[in-house]
Amino acid sequence: MDEKYGNECKDDKVVAKNSFGLSGPTQMMQEISTNGPVTAAFTVYEDFTSYQSGVYQHKTGRKLGGHAIEVVGYGVEDGTPYWKVKNSWNDSWGDGGFFKILRGSNECGIEGTVSAGLV
Repeated sequence: MDEKYGNECKDDKVVAKNSFGLSGPTQMMQEISTNGPVTAAFTVYEDFTSYQSGVYQHKTGRKLGGHAIEVVGYGVEDGTPYWKVKNSWNDSWGDGGFFKILRGSNECGIEGTVSAGLV
């Protein structure tokens, strides 16, 4: 038992029933609506690091690398469809630790590598 935590590690294990890939915005929206968040990856560009609000679309800057994230929802802002994404950096970055990114055009590859599963 971890004295600081108070639980056995084995007691906190969650085992997935299954995992699967998703293809495109329609499957992503269906999965989020039915079972909750999905995981995805996208390419980070320099202009993303200064994101604060609105729907992100890559405009300028070089590629910095890849980033895995959790897509928690979707919507439309001022006529622009978006994915609502939980970032892992911290809650003082972006919009309280979240960001919106253009939905429906595979912006920065976000709709290309998506996984989900049931526990």
